[in-house]
Amino acid sequence: MSDTNHHDVRKTVRESYATIATQGGNSGCCAPTADGGGCCGPSDDVEIPSAEQMSAFFGYSSEEMAAVPEGANLGLGCGNPQAIADMTAGEVVIDLGAGAGFDAFLAAGKVGPNGHVIGIDMTHEMLAKARANAEKGGYKNVEFRLGEIEYMPVADDTADVIISNCVINLSPNKPQVLREAFRVLKPGGRLAISDVVATAPFPDDFRDDDHLLSGCVTGASMVDDLQTWLEDAGFERVLIDIKEESRAGIADWAPGRGVEKYVVSAIITATKPGGGCGSQSGCC
Repeated sequence: MSDTNHHDVRKTVRESYATIATQGGNSGCCAPTADGGGCCGPSDDVEIPSAEQMSAFFGYSSEEMAAVPEGANLGLGCGNPQAIADMTAGEVVIDLGAGAGFDAFLAAGKVGPNGHVIGIDMTHEMLAKARANAEKGGYKNVEFRLGEIEYMPVADDTADVIISNCVINLSPNKPQVLREAFRVLKPGGRLAISDVVATAPFPDDFRDDDHLLSGCVTGASMVDDLQTWLEDAGFERVLIDIKEESRAGIADWAPGRGVEKYVVSAIITATKPGGGCGSQSGCC
């Protein structure tokens, strides 16, 4: 993909999620658009699941949803990285594509006052929303930084854990994201990612649909490609665990389009080599 196409993809995604931040809506092509339309037809013809319904389907408990400030959970995920990250007190966590702060705030509770959470997002409107939510919730161990996940505003060997929820698929340069993740993780650090992966080639009418791109569908990569990119970046213990049951929820992202035939949610874990036996993931 050319640099021009990279720019166009980022612009499309940024504008879509800025609209969600300022006007509401959820993930998928049924999110509101600037012209009030969308690929799913008129809003009164489509029942869009609430943020809470989407989050519950993809594995969040009612206790988790109640633990964050109102407005932090936008229902934009395709899984629950909290359930696989195994975060402990004092760790440093980076949340890629932090949105309004939902996962970052949950992580803050797990790492405690001696830990630290850095949320990264490229959308100014989302960043403003996340920072306002952090102030509202009194979070002292969370910060949000403006940046693209292909070029993270984070120093080398910073994080114990990187989490992300249905965001890396939106990147036009996924191998670069994974190389950056490797760079900013400490030796022995780990990835704990929920994302969508492609299980079949997309039909032609999907490919130029901006709503399906920003709705976490057509940016999805094939599993073999993702595996290769992770290993090429230097990660070991790579596991991509497909969740077939997620297709029922994914169908709600674009009702009637059959997107669930082509993408599925997956849990993606991997470890940066090193760390020794003193780190959580350094020894079996």
